[in-house]
Amino acid sequence: MRASCLAVCLLVLVLVVGDSFGEHKFRKHKKYRPRHHKVANPQPVVEYPDRPHPHPHLEEMVEPAPLNEWQEINHEAVYNPEPESDIKNNYVPIVDPCLHKHCGAGRVCVLNDDGEAECPCIPSCPLESDPRRKVCTNHNETWGSDCEVYQMQCYCDEENEKCTKEEYDHIQIDYYGQCRDMPVCQEEEMTDFPRRMRDWLFNIMRDLADRQELSPHYLKLEREAETNLTRRWSNAAVWKWCDLDGHPHDRSVSRHELFPIRAPLMSLEHCIAPFLDSCDVDDDHRITLTEWAKCLGLEEDDLEDRCEEVRGEEEEE
Repeated sequence: MRASCLAVCLLVLVLVVGDSFGEHKFRKHKKYRPRHHKVANPQPVVEYPDRPHPHPHLEEMVEPAPLNEWQEINHEAVYNPEPESDIKNNYVPIVDPCLHKHCGAGRVCVLNDDGEAECPCIPSCPLESDPRRKVCTNHNETWGSDCEVYQMQCYCDEENEKCTKEEYDHIQIDYYGQCRDMPVCQEEEMTDFPRRMRDWLFNIMRDLADRQELSPHYLKLEREAETNLTRRWSNAAVWKWCDLDGHPHDRSVSRHELFPIRAPLMSLEHCIAPFLDSCDVDDDHRITLTEWAKCLGLEEDDLEDRCEEVRGEEEEE
């Protein structure tokens, strides 16, 4: 009897101790691994719809704060793309006024007292000791460098007292090197020169196309000339005239802009100088497309202004 009572008491004690231990374990688990744990000062979470949550298991634990509330909590963590941010960061963009200022030959960009870009004549030219740097002008005079020629042209254009001759207002470079005696272009040579010039322009245009050095617009003109012989010379003439019309694109070619074809050919084609001079019919030192067509022996109707810049402006309109 006594043994039975002792066994019952021992069983009750085991049940009570086991229940207490299980409750303690449950409370410990609940304390450190709650289902919905609340934090006194929760850290904000920003939702990015296009990005997966970096910690998916935290989505149920912390409610994301509204964006404006987060900005009040931590304004430094929010990037503000407004223009005022540059002012807050003391960032002042610096723009060089000369960056987009184009100065012609013999001029240099400087800032005046108001900080505006201007293009006065270049004050001095470097001394050239290499005889190959010498140039021959259209006045058949040898100058020390091309810089000196363009500087003098600038002085005369501005009627500066440093202009030594009035006719230097239109001084141009004929070719590099010292001036030398050129053969006289005979009448029969001048008569045949426009045809040779047309062939030369087309061959140059085709060579550039083969080397993939033409823009898509002018490449289309070249391909058209290849398949349509009636456009062979006219397309090449238009391409070169547009190519020579540099900055600004004023739909005319000046004597200065003729330099790229005048100077290299002087030693090979002694008729090039008188030929180009004859293109300027009204002697205004500029060659229009109409004068260019007549000079090359082409019909004016065959040449239309198909320059790339005009085409782009028309497409924008």
